[in-house]
Formats: sequence, C-alpha cells, structure tokens
Amino acid sequence: MAPILAGLVVSMTEFNKNPAAVLRKANHRTVAVLNHNRPAFYVLEPHMFEATVGSLLTKGFTVRRLVDLRRKCELLEAIDELWGS
Repeated sequence: MAPILAGLVVSMTEFNKNPAAVLRKANHRTVAVLNHNRPAFYVLEPHMFEATVGSLLTKGFTVRRLVDLRRKCELLEAIDELWGS
C-alpha cells in the first residue's frame, strides 16, 4: 500500500459526521479520508492546492498534462516525484 500523505487521517464516517470539525482538528494540515482503510480522497486548503499545482507548473508540467495525469490516477505519483526530488 502506498504511504498516506497527510497530517491527519480520519474515517469516511468521521468526516461525513462533521467535516468542519475535521478541518478544525487538521489545523491547516492535509487530511486523508479513508474508506475501508484506504485513502478515498485528500482534503487540503486552497493555498496548499494552489502551491502544489504552481510547483508542478514551474517544474514543466502543463495544465493539460496535469489533467491527463489525474485521469490516469498518476497525480499523486507526480506530487511525490516533485517533493522527493
């Protein structure tokens, strides 16, 4: 299983119960929401998303390439590649 890239991990049930409370608990960190003990999705603040996309764009990725990567479920690998370098 791939590592969970988040500062806080919660279950889908906990997130659905009170998303605002989860975001407060995260305290500006990325949240991984798990479904059956696997990340279903990540929640991050707009400035974190914008900074990540901005970094990918400055590394030579195009918006079209990012869309293609997302469709192929490779965006997390690209982010890992970005921060791992």
